[in-house]
Amino acid sequence: MGVRGARSKALHDKAMVNCQYSMATFSTGERKRRPHGDRKSSEMTLHLKQTFEAAILTQLYPRSQIDIYVQILQADGGNYCACVNAATLAVIDAGIPMRDYVCACSTGFVEDTPLVDLSYIEESAGGPQVALALLPKSQQIALLEMNSRLHEDHLEKVVDAAAKACGDVYAVLDRVVREHVQEVTTLVGE
Repeated sequence: MGVRGARSKALHDKAMVNCQYSMATFSTGERKRRPHGDRKSSEMTLHLKQTFEAAILTQLYPRSQIDIYVQILQADGGNYCACVNAATLAVIDAGIPMRDYVCACSTGFVEDTPLVDLSYIEESAGGPQVALALLPKSQQIALLEMNSRLHEDHLEKVVDAAAKACGDVYAVLDRVVREHVQEVTTLVGE
């Protein structure tokens, strides 16, 4: 896209969040010719964009663009969730203010039991799956995606399990960010 095209998409009152999701051709057992641009990649790109538009304080950067590029090198399951968690750390490290961390976790439902953080084999089993991206402090849902039908009696259990797992992810991310900040401030102080 030329400069003119980028300018026409610029928003006068807030930053535009631009995302791109792609998978390396060697990331799965099945070989793909095109690492991005297929329907699944386009869908994941849109999900990432929606998720981070809900979290980043875009109004602080009018007429700007924030780019988030993620590439899956090994698809072991929970690709969207891993991307959200990694991109959250990258956005924080870049110093871009957010309302809250964005934490994501995948959940499946097998034999009346919700399973969190699904592996590739568990995802391939074909049961109902939910991906949840959550702003943990406010419990605001940034994205909730289901891949198949799930009876409404089970939905609450599955979403609760995913929300608890997102809380656990938040605790890990927050600890790592605080350790990193401590380490950087110690190095700057020397």
